[in-house]
Amino acid sequence: MQSSSLTLHNQHACFGGTVGYYSHFSSQCQCEMRFSVFIPPQAQNGPVPVVYYLSGLTCTEENFTAKAGAQRYAAEQGLMLVAPDTSPRGETVPDEADAWDFGTGAGFYVDATQTPWSRHYRMYSYVVEELPELIAANFAMRADRQGIFGHSMGGHGALVCGLRNPQLFKSISAFAPIAAPSQCPWGQKAFTGYLGEDKTLWHTYDATQLVKTHAQPSRPILIDQGTADPFLTQGQLLPEVFEAACKEAGQPLTLRMQPNYDHGYYFIATFMADHLRHHGAILTASALD
Repeated sequence: MQSSSLTLHNQHACFGGTVGYYSHFSSQCQCEMRFSVFIPPQAQNGPVPVVYYLSGLTCTEENFTAKAGAQRYAAEQGLMLVAPDTSPRGETVPDEADAWDFGTGAGFYVDATQTPWSRHYRMYSYVVEELPELIAANFAMRADRQGIFGHSMGGHGALVCGLRNPQLFKSISAFAPIAAPSQCPWGQKAFTGYLGEDKTLWHTYDATQLVKTHAQPSRPILIDQGTADPFLTQGQLLPEVFEAACKEAGQPLTLRMQPNYDHGYYFIATFMADHLRHHGAILTASALD
């Protein structure tokens, strides 16, 4: 039964299931937060595994839901899909109006410690604590079978949330993630603004640093990266740095460099089936019982 704490804004039939857009007041972010949910047809017969998708810079809960073509493959695999917004929003929420890569739409999936960001910008705790609890309370999902993936800034978030919370997220993948944020301009700007100058705190939100101590040898990670991605050549993504850290730590990683693909949703849609099959194979495996 749906909790009264959720407001349903729109709902659409889709591949035998439904896509719904919801909002609620977030205790972590201290504002209204929005997310989308695809409920596959299998949920009519009982709880199903769930995969969370974290979007990239400037996105909302709608970009992935409308553009990625994910519902078809989620329906095949019997997976629920949840896509939250990328940051807190609202009149009382601080923003950096002249920066598209910091502030609104750019929460970077960290819990900010610096003023004025620390009151609202708590996307890490929102993703790993509040949102899973909310989904479990309101939808027919398997709390013991949850996965996470994302794109760009959201790929960074998925790697960090997955590596730090293996008991919660059993499967991880990413499209063109910001894989070593402490070493790239986007990450350095965001971490300095949200977290301050203490790089030991930065490393708790850096997948390349985390994998050194949080490797999961029994859980392979899948990453797709386009070779024509302009942010790859600008040194913002650094998949090769993460790959080297995984090899050293014994973390299974499949890094696929996809010729001619860029950073956008045509790239994501092309390889979405592989990612949801990756999650489906893990989350429906009897070994998790």
